Amino acid sequence: MRGGARPGGGAGLWASDSKAMGSDLEEVEHFKMRKVDLCLSSEGAEVILATSSDEKHPPENMIDGNPETFWTTTGMFPQEFIVCFHKPVEIERLIIHSYFVRTLRIEKSMSEEPVDFEQWIEKDLVHTEGQLQNEEIMARDGHATYLRFIITSAFDHFASVYSISAEGRAVSTLS
Repeated sequence: MRGGARPGGGAGLWASDSKAMGSDLEEVEHFKMRKVDLCLSSEGAEVILATSSDEKHPPENMIDGNPETFWTTTGMFPQEFIVCFHKPVEIERLIIHSYFVRTLRIEKSMSEEPVDFEQWIEKDLVHTEGQLQNEEIMARDGHATYLRFIITSAFDHFASVYSISAEGRAVSTLS
């Protein structure tokens, strides 16, 4: 019996009930603080802008969680895309799976609109013939509501991004 009548009369919580409720609250707090892939569309992320679009390989493919799908550029560089989180987040680690990307610049914004971006990370990626580039970046000061990814150069005329993963958590305020 949870919160019901006690044997012998009277209502209230048993001591074991309050302990159980305490652990429920701890589970809720742990769930709120869990690290997730913030860049998944299933977590609410959205690609709100991309400078290239191929109907067979749209920008949404980067955040759909499917390792077989990808977004491809359609020519000249730089090329860019913006990911919106729809809430403030704190990013601890980024993982980018791409092909033919030479130089990647990542900018972040903490605004409510996709404006006021500041440069955050710039990386030269290693060319990996015949296999995906797997770039892992440990992030510092990763508070953002938007990320802008700019492919400033590539190893070929075209480049592709299979996935963007941002490990972190939603935060209630940006401090």
